[in-house]
Amino acid sequence: MDTSSVENADPAGASQGATSLSGIGPGGKPPAFDGIAAALLDDRGTVVGWTGTAQDLTGFCADEVHGRPVQELVADLPHGPRRVVEWPATGRIRLRHQRGDTIDVTFRTTRVKGSADFLVLAAPTPHVTGRQRGAALLRALSAQNRITIALHDTDLTTVQTNAMPDTPDGRPVQPGARLCDVLCAEDAQSVEAVLRQVLRTGIPVLGRNQHVSWRHHPVRRHALSLSAFRLEDAQGHPTGVAALYIDDTDRLRARRQLDLAREVAERVGDSLDVARTAQDLADVLVPAFGDRAAVDLAQAVFDGEEPVERLGGGDPHLRNAALAPATTVWPPGIKAGSNVPPLSDHPLLRRFQRGETVVYGRDDFVALTGGPQLVDQLLPQDTVAVMAAPLHARGLTLGAIVLWRTGLSEPFTEDEVDLMGQIASRGALAIDNARRHTRERRAAMALQQSLLPPATTDIPAAETAGVYLPTGRGEGTSGDWYDAIPLPSLRVALVAGDVIGQGIPASATMGRLRAAIQTLADLELEPDELLTRIADLVQRLAAEAPPGGHDAMGATCLYAVYDPVTRRCAMASAGHPPPVLVRPDGTAGAVDLLPGPPLAVYGMPYETTVIDLEPGSVLALYTDGLVHRRAHDIDDGLRRLTEALATSCRRDIALDETGRALLDELVDEAPRDDATLLLARTRVVPAEDTAHWRIPADPAAVSEARRWATRQLTAWGLDDLLFPTELIVSELVTNAIRHGRPPAELRLIRRGVLVCEVTDSNSAQPRLRRARTTDEGGRGLFLVAQLAERWGCRHGQNRKTIWSEQPISCSR
Repeated sequence: MDTSSVENADPAGASQGATSLSGIGPGGKPPAFDGIAAALLDDRGTVVGWTGTAQDLTGFCADEVHGRPVQELVADLPHGPRRVVEWPATGRIRLRHQRGDTIDVTFRTTRVKGSADFLVLAAPTPHVTGRQRGAALLRALSAQNRITIALHDTDLTTVQTNAMPDTPDGRPVQPGARLCDVLCAEDAQSVEAVLRQVLRTGIPVLGRNQHVSWRHHPVRRHALSLSAFRLEDAQGHPTGVAALYIDDTDRLRARRQLDLAREVAERVGDSLDVARTAQDLADVLVPAFGDRAAVDLAQAVFDGEEPVERLGGGDPHLRNAALAPATTVWPPGIKAGSNVPPLSDHPLLRRFQRGETVVYGRDDFVALTGGPQLVDQLLPQDTVAVMAAPLHARGLTLGAIVLWRTGLSEPFTEDEVDLMGQIASRGALAIDNARRHTRERRAAMALQQSLLPPATTDIPAAETAGVYLPTGRGEGTSGDWYDAIPLPSLRVALVAGDVIGQGIPASATMGRLRAAIQTLADLELEPDELLTRIADLVQRLAAEAPPGGHDAMGATCLYAVYDPVTRRCAMASAGHPPPVLVRPDGTAGAVDLLPGPPLAVYGMPYETTVIDLEPGSVLALYTDGLVHRRAHDIDDGLRRLTEALATSCRRDIALDETGRALLDELVDEAPRDDATLLLARTRVVPAEDTAHWRIPADPAAVSEARRWATRQLTAWGLDDLLFPTELIVSELVTNAIRHGRPPAELRLIRRGVLVCEVTDSNSAQPRLRRARTTDEGGRGLFLVAQLAERWGCRHGQNRKTIWSEQPISCSR
């Protein structure tokens, strides 16, 4: 046998794959021995051939071992067979090294075909063990269905791989394949660019996120974590690249589903508006969970009512509340606010009505709608699958979430159906909260509207128009109110107020305060005195409030009284913004008054401010919701209101139209608070419709007062009122002379009614009593009450006025 071939051959070639897989050793240096030693022995164990790797392993060259028994090189030769043919095929021994120590090696013997010689292969046992472990690890990795290992040569041709793309025939990727044979062209180019960079630089890539699609299945996208290392030979020359692909598709899908569930919890439910909540739910699902989404709600839900339970086919009474995305071209039958068509009694519908999430395709949709007529109207042409989840909360089916996957999207999976059920459950609770709040808000608004006065009034003192806009954030009413209260002697009280709190409690408190102010207004108190008494009432209401509700009880209020005869307006503020006065020449400005504390603060005084108003002036009372905008402070809002009033308040435009236009201009689309505006265009009583007469402190003045009143009524053409007026004047003047203090005055006013006033300086309150038969007096006020339509007494500073009103016939 020619042993030269054995001497010159390097069986390490059989381990080139292992060498290149092992790569660089620790510290970046090649290992001390990275081959397989080979020796050729005859049957007696004599060395007849010796390779260079054998010399590297033992330190003995071929000349030193040729012709010598191999047993001389074995340090612990066992007592047993001496002939090679009797040796075990594999085993471990210790070889002597030229330097005197020993080497633990693992060997393998093989008879050379056609010869009596044996080929013995040996390598250091740790090296063999490491390679065995590496091979075991490689086999274990290759067996993982989520881990793909691919060895590529320098041309990126696949040398070896365990890749098993889910092809119809289930065949693995064959050696010699290119990435473009397995992946879509664009994905293959992207991965090859990474591998070429590793091959060129030697810098490994670890955990790079890569999304790819198989060439035969481009619809399904796989999320891969790519790691790549350069392969080198013993001299450090590149021999290829090893790529490790870990399929993260399922993990990333689960992560996206968790993120989606968290986003639903964070974004859905912030609004207490039904439509806004539905839109938030649709927006969060696209594109994270589907290509298109719609939220359909029972028609009763929009009104805050409970929907009726329905089973079987027929009209579901559902109306679209939200579509996403807004930029998508929807089929003609799907529009915002459109009604869901009648459905057939299909098993899918029954499952949905029992609370199950259902998935269906085009054929099922045809069966649900009773025929193909509505398919093009309601189903996108490229629909892959549709999922419908019921919005079920507190035993009520409020509506449905409908998701479409279109184009190249994948169908819905079972875990996605389960996730949609959870999302629908959370969304249903948010929508039900909004529904119940809508019901409460509607009730509060109905109560608020019923407690407010008529929007417009037309009385001798002023023409008024009030406008009210509830908050747009869904919290309900805030208890803002306005009022125009006709007072005796043709005067009018103008009121604007704002109660702390929201909803029905605020409206109820507003109703109590408004009733109290109307009652006190009839007593004709000065504005500061009236607010003081209202503050006392608020304190009592706070004391009656349940624990924890004391601090929430309070209000601000502005109370003004305008007299069209004197053209004076007296006003006081309890923590309320000042009114704005628009003069007849078009100039406008806030009234300079000193505001007192809000009504909840006890023991602080209020101050009355008196201003003169020109005929045709407009006095604007408002609440802070009109001037407090999101991006502006109150001072800036007051400036904007003043400028808008100066521009808008014209005689050729009705006050109610002006008020609505101002609210549209000044209030945000979704105001943070109620906005209230009361406009009053003042009028005056002409001088020719009033008459004054100073009453002397003499009992004889009674008859003179009757004659003066008779002359004045005759001049006014009110002859039919002469007799009752003479009696009223006689009784009131008599009381002023007997019980009052000078100076005293008699005043007559003609304006729709005839007003008779007697003023004196005694602040004592007169009393109406029934005189006995034997009494000589005490019948005066009783007589006045019988002759006049109404009468009363008001107090001023150090004086009182007793007044009466008689209607003037409409023919005059």
